[in-house]
Amino acid sequence: MACSPELKKASKRMTCHKRYKIQKKVREHHRKLRKEAKKRGHKKRRKELGVPNSAPFKEALLREAELRKQRLEELKQQQKLDRHKEQEKKRKLKTNPVEPSNVEPVNEEFEQCKAKNKAKPGKQNPKKLYCQELKKVIEASDVVLEVLDARDPLGCRCPQVEEAIVLNGQKKLVLVLNKSDLVPKENLENWLNYLKRELPTVVFRASTSLKNKGKIIKKMRRKVPFKSEVCVGKDGLRKLLAGFQEIYGKAIHVGVIGFPNVGKSSIINSLKQERICNVGVSMGLTRSMQVVPLDKQITIIDSPSFIVSPLNSPTTLALRSPASIEVLKPVEAASAILSQADTRQVVLKFTVPDFKNSLEFFTLLAQRRGLHQKGGTPNVEGAAKLLWSEWTGGSLGYYCHPPTSWTLSRHFNENIVTDMKWGFNLEELEKNNAHSIQAIRSPHLASSILFQSSGLTNGIIEEKDIPEELPKQQQGGEDYENINNDQESVDEEAVEKSSDMSPPKEAWEALPEEAQADEQSEQSYILDRVPEEEDDAYNFTTDYV
Repeated sequence: MACSPELKKASKRMTCHKRYKIQKKVREHHRKLRKEAKKRGHKKRRKELGVPNSAPFKEALLREAELRKQRLEELKQQQKLDRHKEQEKKRKLKTNPVEPSNVEPVNEEFEQCKAKNKAKPGKQNPKKLYCQELKKVIEASDVVLEVLDARDPLGCRCPQVEEAIVLNGQKKLVLVLNKSDLVPKENLENWLNYLKRELPTVVFRASTSLKNKGKIIKKMRRKVPFKSEVCVGKDGLRKLLAGFQEIYGKAIHVGVIGFPNVGKSSIINSLKQERICNVGVSMGLTRSMQVVPLDKQITIIDSPSFIVSPLNSPTTLALRSPASIEVLKPVEAASAILSQADTRQVVLKFTVPDFKNSLEFFTLLAQRRGLHQKGGTPNVEGAAKLLWSEWTGGSLGYYCHPPTSWTLSRHFNENIVTDMKWGFNLEELEKNNAHSIQAIRSPHLASSILFQSSGLTNGIIEEKDIPEELPKQQQGGEDYENINNDQESVDEEAVEKSSDMSPPKEAWEALPEEAQADEQSEQSYILDRVPEEEDDAYNFTTDYV
C-alpha cells in the first residue's frame, strides 16, 4: 500500500526588509503604550503584606490593622475640614477688612482666641509647650541628668532650672559631660575636678552610629567600630543609676534635660543601644517628653530643650538658641562667637591668613571654601552661617578654662550639696570616670581653639515670662522680624540657602586694599601648603515626639 505524501510546514523565513519592518512596528507600539501609561499616571499597586495563617491571633491583628486604617482616614478627613475652615476664614478677612475705628471688637476677638488656645494645647505658643513639658519631666523624675557640652560646661548650666529642681522636693541632680572627645584630656580633667565638688559628674561620649529599633544589619556586625561609633561612659552611668535605685528601694524615673544640641537624645540612644529617640545636627528636634524604659527598675524620660532668655549676651544667644541665626542675623551671630575665640588658633584651624576684623575673616573663609556669589564676590553671609553651624555642631573642637577659684552656686548650699550626693557610690564613679578619660581619644591642645565662656546661661521656665505673639491684625499690617517659631525659622533657612546669601558689594569694597589686591596670591599659597579639611558632622539627634 502506497504511503500518502506528508504535507510540508510553511517556512518562517522572510526577507530582512519585512522582518525589520515588523520589529519597528512593535517598538512603536510599545512606545505608544508607555506614553499613554505615563499620561494616566498609572502605578502598580503595592502588594499588601498579609498575615500568614500559622501566625497566632491572626484575626485580632487584621482587626487592629483595619481600625488603624479607619483612624488614619478619619484624621485625614478632619485635617481636610480644618484646612477648608481656615481658608474660609482668610477669605472672609480679605473681603471684610477690619477698620481702624473698630478696635474694641478686635481686642475682644483676640481675647477669645487666647482662651481657645488655652483650651487647645496644639494651638499654643511652642515655647510655652516646651516649658510645660519640661515641668512635667522634672516633676515625674526621681533623678535628673543635666547634660552639658564638655566644650563649654558652665555655659550649658541653667541656674533657673537647677533652682526649680531643688525646690521641687527630694530629687537628685547629676551632671553629664557629653562630647568629651572634642576637648583635650587636661581640660576635661580640670572641668571634672571643678564640677564634682558641687554635684556628681559623669564623663560621657554618646555613640553616633546605632541601628534603628527592630532592625539588625549583619554588615555592621562585621565592621570594626570607628572612633565616632564608640560609646564611652555608658557602663559608669548605668552603674551609678542602678546603685541609687537599690538604695532608693523602688523603681526610679530618670529625666534628661539640657540646652539644645548638647546630646540629650543621643545619650538615651546610647544607654538603650538602639536609635529610639530622634537625633540630628539641627537644634531643638525634641518637642515633647518621651518615656523610654531602660530596664524593669529604671525608666528614662527625654525632654525638650531649655528656652534661652533673650536677656543673655549675643554670644550666648548665638550658641544656645535655635532661632539665633534668624534673630541676630548670621554675620552678627558668627561675629559674636568669633570675638570670644583665640584669633591665632582660629587662623590655624580654618587655614586662612591673619585677619583684622570679623568681616575680613568671613571674606577669607568664603574664598577658602569656595563660597561665591554671582560675579565672583565672596559670600560673606554664607561663610558666617558656615562658622555658626560648625561651632554649634559636633565636629569642631574648642575648649574653655574653668574658673580659677571655686565658689558655690547661689541656688545651692552645703546641705543641698550633701543631699544631692547621698545615695550615689562616688568612689566607684570616680574610678569609672578615670577609665572613661583614658578610653577617649581626645584632640591635642594645640589643635583646639581656646574660647572664653560667658558663664551661666539664663533660661525661662515659667510660661508667664515668655512674651506673647500677637496676630497680624493687632500689628496694624507691620511685619515683626523676630518671630519665635521653629518651623518658620527652618523654612526661612531653606529659602536662604537656595538663594544668594551674600551682602552687597559695599561689604567687599569696605575691606582693606591689600586684602583685595592679594586675595588670589594668598588663596593659591594656602591651597599649595594646606590640604582641604573634611567637615565630619556630629551625627547627633534630639527629638521630641
